[in-house]
Amino acid sequence: MRLSVIAAAALFSLAPALAQTTGSINASAKPAAAAAKPANASFDAFLKSLWPLAQQRGVSRATFDLAFRGVTPDPSIVALTKKQSEFTAPIWGYLNSAVGGTRIPRGRDAAADNAGVLSQIEAKYGVPKEIVLGVWGMETNYGSFKGDKDVIRSLATLASVRYRGDFFRDELLTALELMERGHVERRELRGSWAGAMGHTQFMPSSYKTYAVDWTGDGHADIWSSTSDALASTANYLKGYGWVPGLPWGLEVTLPEGFDHKRNKASFSAFSSAGVRRADGRALPSSGEGRLFYPAGHRGPVMLLTENFDVIKKYNSSDAYALAVGHLGDRIMNRPAIQADWPVQAPRLDKAGTQDLQRRLKARGLYNHDADGRIGTGTREAVRQYQLGAGEIPDGYPTPALLARLRGER
Repeated sequence: MRLSVIAAAALFSLAPALAQTTGSINASAKPAAAAAKPANASFDAFLKSLWPLAQQRGVSRATFDLAFRGVTPDPSIVALTKKQSEFTAPIWGYLNSAVGGTRIPRGRDAAADNAGVLSQIEAKYGVPKEIVLGVWGMETNYGSFKGDKDVIRSLATLASVRYRGDFFRDELLTALELMERGHVERRELRGSWAGAMGHTQFMPSSYKTYAVDWTGDGHADIWSSTSDALASTANYLKGYGWVPGLPWGLEVTLPEGFDHKRNKASFSAFSSAGVRRADGRALPSSGEGRLFYPAGHRGPVMLLTENFDVIKKYNSSDAYALAVGHLGDRIMNRPAIQADWPVQAPRLDKAGTQDLQRRLKARGLYNHDADGRIGTGTREAVRQYQLGAGEIPDGYPTPALLARLRGER
């Protein structure tokens, strides 16, 4: 799974709902205390190995020592890496949590409170205000939960155990660079357990590349300046290729007898094939899209554009990008998803998904780890298998599909 420089933390965009446990060691529990010693020794060795790399990036010893003064591994963080609901929860449950509750009315209030700056940002970067609001709402519930963890400690903890290879090590080095060059103070480096910061949860490398000083005060303040944070978000999405005037996606209905093999085409071709918007409006006159069945062909059907893929640069989860787009639509008083979700249909658990991934990999259809997460790679592998098996190629893994794979030799 590939994450953008922001998305390491955006993966966990429902963070306000997660417990931010700190963890503690019972002094009377000798086995736990004994286990802590080598962990700290390993952490110290990691810091020692980090210094030459920081030095190569122009980080001074004074900055390095300031950054790690008193820093120890955070025992709560590794456990939080397991909580990635956008890859494991039913899509309808994830969307209900992400877009339900007070997030829509709060988004409308945020849109009203920031109407002027949002319009100016949209005019400058070409990214619709509702998409910026959708990201803001998903990441921190409009700034209400920006994270209170020490970013240096979080990144160092993840880097020291090589979670996701060198990704977090490189983000840590970039954070040190930001300190060295005076872009951020050590005290400002507060954020999520995964090292993301500010209103819209930028990783250090995203800050370095895309942070904007919208207010013109000499500091791109994504922590306390709403304007800077929203402009930075639009600049990020523009930088990854947002196409002005193109929707992120639309809910559609398919005609009887529709050829599901037709996965990608121009809007005009889909219209000629009888595909209609669920809200009754006409499809866009130009551009193209691809069909997406988030819960299989018996659930809602979406027609996605390349702007959906731009949202995924924030977070590689289809569920996350769908939530951002849908939340933005709802903030703008557009209809909710209208088709029923197949909530009673059997679903694969993590072990079943891993088995399916291994079997698809054995057939040369899947070339990623069998991690039990349903992402783009898994969906495409399922779709290719379904095409060969004569099934409706919706890309949605089911227990029935796994049973068929198990029955094949």
